[in-house]
Amino acid sequence: MAEIPPTETLTSVEHQDSTDQPNPSVSPPPPSAEGINLPEKRKREGEPEPEPSADKAKHPLWKTSLCSYFRRSGELCSHGDTCRYAHGEDELRPRPNNTWDPTSERAKKMAKTNDQDKAVEEGGIMMTEALEEDGEESSSGLSKCIVNLPMKWSSDNFRFFLNEQKLDGKTVGNNRTLKVSDVIQRPFEKNNKAALPEKPSPDNDDENDSVLPSDSASKARSARDAVTPLAHMSYSDQLEHKKNSLAQILKRLVSIIILTRYVLSYMEDLFSLFSGLPCKLEGIIESPLVNGYRNKCEFSVGNSLQGKHTVGFLLGNFREGVTAVEEPVDCPNVSRIACKYAAIFQEFLQQSCLPIWNRLNNSGFWRQLTVREGRKPGQIDADNSETSISEVMLMVQVCTLGSDEGQVKEELHRLAQTFSAGSTAESPPLPLTTLVIQDHTGISNAAPSDAPLRYIFLHRGGDCGLEIADDVVEPRIHDHISNLRFSISPSAFFQVNTLAAESLYSLAGDWADLGPDTLLFDVCCGTGTIGLTLAHRVGMVVGIEMNASAVSDAERNAEANGIKNCRFVCGKAEDVIGSLMKEYLSLPEKQDENRETSENNESGVNSAEENINSVDGVVVAENSSVVNHENGHAVSGCSKDEAKLEKDSTPQSSSNPMRQFKNVVAIVDPPRVGLHPTVIKVLRTQSRLRRLVYISCNPDSLVANAIELCTPSPDKSEKGNNKNNRGWRNMSAAGLARHRSKSMPESEPFKPVKAMAVDLFPHTPHCELVMLLER
Repeated sequence: MAEIPPTETLTSVEHQDSTDQPNPSVSPPPPSAEGINLPEKRKREGEPEPEPSADKAKHPLWKTSLCSYFRRSGELCSHGDTCRYAHGEDELRPRPNNTWDPTSERAKKMAKTNDQDKAVEEGGIMMTEALEEDGEESSSGLSKCIVNLPMKWSSDNFRFFLNEQKLDGKTVGNNRTLKVSDVIQRPFEKNNKAALPEKPSPDNDDENDSVLPSDSASKARSARDAVTPLAHMSYSDQLEHKKNSLAQILKRLVSIIILTRYVLSYMEDLFSLFSGLPCKLEGIIESPLVNGYRNKCEFSVGNSLQGKHTVGFLLGNFREGVTAVEEPVDCPNVSRIACKYAAIFQEFLQQSCLPIWNRLNNSGFWRQLTVREGRKPGQIDADNSETSISEVMLMVQVCTLGSDEGQVKEELHRLAQTFSAGSTAESPPLPLTTLVIQDHTGISNAAPSDAPLRYIFLHRGGDCGLEIADDVVEPRIHDHISNLRFSISPSAFFQVNTLAAESLYSLAGDWADLGPDTLLFDVCCGTGTIGLTLAHRVGMVVGIEMNASAVSDAERNAEANGIKNCRFVCGKAEDVIGSLMKEYLSLPEKQDENRETSENNESGVNSAEENINSVDGVVVAENSSVVNHENGHAVSGCSKDEAKLEKDSTPQSSSNPMRQFKNVVAIVDPPRVGLHPTVIKVLRTQSRLRRLVYISCNPDSLVANAIELCTPSPDKSEKGNNKNNRGWRNMSAAGLARHRSKSMPESEPFKPVKAMAVDLFPHTPHCELVMLLER
């Protein structure tokens, strides 16, 4: 039998090892005798160390994997230089198939780069705004940031400091030394070249001339998919989908409050044991208007996938590197009027000499267009709802920082003329009431409520178009809910679906079990829509809102509709609700006992009247203006006539202030983050508050808040167990709620009674959820 040459033996070994490569996560097995001859563990004394043969050095798998001992300890193994595995990145060689050991740093970097390239190829990153300025590519070494600034510094402090002081090495604040360091480049900036289109010529609007690869453009999401992801479903299927989603979210409450000594005391809660829900989900109320229902649309300004200046909706999140904007023409929740104004503004931007906002380097002038619509009262035709729109407010957000004042003024006047001419050119003409220019210098388009209004243009009537408002005036439009007229300022909150909001507020009032002797707390009241629509069913409404402009609107709305039993307080709910509860509901224990024994006694009635002006008595004019606006302006409360109205509306035998409002109810409509823990604590510990209606636009926040409201108070032995617990940073909202419930003061918990969904946002996954809680 012929002897096999050494080269053929190596080839056989190569084939065997290439199909069964060593696992880098475990220690490699010793090679077989047919493979490489490793040095023996025991050698005779005086025997010289054999040098690696040329065949061994040429072995395809020689030094292609990291030594397991090296990976564990970072030191050379007992085999030394003769080990077939690499003892470092420098010794590591590529494998026969041109790959690298997956545990090596080189392979990890290559895998990360491949994932980013794959995302670009699949259209996952849609960058449309370049990082270069004046045609020169910016270097990462020139991108700097300043660290260790004082935490209390505002943007104005920092801007002044930049202009007046030298930065690097400067000591500020509490012995803090400033340092100029390189900015860590965002992942999507490293590969923006693969997705950045070239600058298009001004007269080239052909969509077929996209510089993006054809497959990338075809796989990109549309504005319809980004804004209304459920639009492909029938409306009945959308309602069923939302109801099922809400049921799954509510089931999270069961594990917290079910099977406790509190819940098991109620036999009707056996429903929760079998359904998995904390209370009965009674169904979902559909929106009377399914298409074009939004009365407020915020259109972003940016570049399309083809690089064209566009006014519309972002195709994704900026944190994912998506900055592309697409027109809203296919979005069913946007009205035709809003789309027309977006198109007029987009056409104007093509010829504007001022740049659009660049989200990558936070520079530019034109940022956002907001279209707010006001409807006239009366029945609305679902098939032609635009005929009911009588007023339109346009708000254009700009950033004037670094812009020429004369050029800005000229462009804004030209914009007003463009909107005016565009509205009259349509058939029928588009309604246009006012144009507001908001100046905002922040990074995000979400401007604070007190952002300055730089210019205000009003429609004076006739054919004169928009004119600059020389006098100090706050622009407004009006809408109607339940036959009440509401005045809306540019930054005030107002439900985006007016018709569905009527159903929502009516449901909340029915579940609250209101009556003439009811004191209603409207928490997070906005422009007062909930409290004002229910004011005719209660004795007194107290609204709480932190937006000063919205509070001003609420007061104006109450006056315009002739409603006198409402008081609106400006401030954060967590800051003012405690004092308001004490003002309206607290009563000394002795006086509370005397009320029962002297109900029909004339002297008792006189005593109650004398205590009206006490700190713990019911509100009077002197006590109702203690809460101030953020600008120092006192919020007016109930007038003397209103206090007299309350007194006259109750029997003489119940003139005691606590007898006037024996039924205390709270309706809360918080933002998406939910109620502040301080507000929850006040609501939970106020024993006179027996009924709470929670309106939520984010069911996850409702679940977290309900945990604190409904979990039984812990025993004294349980309190203090959460000390030194540093894991709260990684907790979910529900986990934090459970954590806080352990230290809740002794109080009677609420009980979830029933829930109902109201669809205010057709074609989207969002939905309002109303839950009734009692105790």
